[in-house]
Amino acid sequence: MNVGVCRIFLRIPENMSLKGKRQVLKSITSRVRNKFNVAVAEVEDNDAWQMATIGICCISNNKRHSNRVLSQTVNFIEESRFEIEILDYEMELIDV
Repeated sequence: MNVGVCRIFLRIPENMSLKGKRQVLKSITSRVRNKFNVAVAEVEDNDAWQMATIGICCISNNKRHSNRVLSQTVNFIEESRFEIEILDYEMELIDV
C-alpha cells in the first residue's frame, strides 16, 4: 500500500476576511475532492485571511498512481480560475 501526501501553500491576494477565505477554500476542496477522489483539508494558517495551507492525501497500491493523482491535483488547482496563487507545494510518497 502506498500513501501520497501533498501540502500546498496558497496565497489569496484579493481576500479581505476569514469568511472570504472559507468560501474560496470550500470551493477548491469540494472540486478537488469530487474530481480526484482524494482527501482534502485546510491544515495550517487557519487564522490568516490571505494565506492557506491545504493537505491532500491519496491511498493506492501503486506509487506511480499516487504521484500522478497528486501532480494532476496540483496542476488542476494551478490552472483553475480560483482567486489564488500557489506559493509552493511538497509531495511525499510513503510505503506502508
